[in-house]
Parts: sequence; C-alpha cells; structure tokens
Amino acid sequence: MNLDSLDRQLLNLMQNDFPLTTRPYLDLARKLDISEDEVLTRIQIMKQRGLIRRTGAIIDSRQIGFYSTLCACRVENEQIDKVAAIINAQKGVTHNYVRDHFYNIWFTLTALSQDEAVKIIKDMEQTVGIKILTMPAIKTYKIRVSLNMGESNED
Repeated sequence: MNLDSLDRQLLNLMQNDFPLTTRPYLDLARKLDISEDEVLTRIQIMKQRGLIRRTGAIIDSRQIGFYSTLCACRVENEQIDKVAAIINAQKGVTHNYVRDHFYNIWFTLTALSQDEAVKIIKDMEQTVGIKILTMPAIKTYKIRVSLNMGESNED
C-alpha cells in the first residue's frame, strides 16, 4: 500500500502521541493541519486495506490489579478456526495467533483475578476438549512497539 506523507505522519502520531482528549481525531487533525473528517477518512481507508487492525490503549494489566497469562494449546489443523473462534469470544483474550509449533494456537488472557482466569480456561478446555497450558509472566520484557513510518515509500 502506498502511503503519502500525511498518512505516514498520522500513523506516527497514532502510535506515539495519541491525544487523550474528548476529541482526539480533531487534535490529530490540528497537528496535521487537515480536517477531522480527513483524519477519520484516512484511518478508515487504512483499516479497510488491512494496514490498521485496531486502535486501542496498551495497559499494564498488573498495574491496575488484573491477572494476565500467556496460553498455548495443540489443536488439529481442521479444528483451528473453530477453536480460535471460541477463544476469541472470551472477553479477556487480547491476542490469538497460530504458530508453526507443536502448540499451534497461542493467546493471552487477562482477567480480574487468577481464579477467574483459571475458570475461563477450564471452561474453554471443556468446550473444545483440549488441554490449555498457562504461562503467567514472571518479568515483562516487551513494553512498547512503534513502527516509524518514515517520510515516503522508499524510507
């Protein structure tokens, strides 16, 4: 996808300096010297083309008292879509992806407590008939990812 300079500036702002205000898209528009409608249109086009999957905050769940764990399970290839849909239906699942590994579905689950997370996992195990490994983080290493969009398609 070819991005013009405004798209690139918008993506950089969205990743690194998203305004926490009542009208964040208007604030972004003012920084870019364009209209709020143009900001929203550009974002919608990038979403339709698959460049932007979601817009949301990254919150350290432990800092606000939640429990989070990385999970993995082994699923037969013909069942991956079915199992992924069940996993994705859980409110606390923030990531879910297939890996080329013995454990081929990995996801993260965040819940109000460890007891709630254990219950959600047990319910999923019973629903899909598989064992889910849980691996709560001992130490966090990845704290932020920002992809500098540069100035042009050649950067």
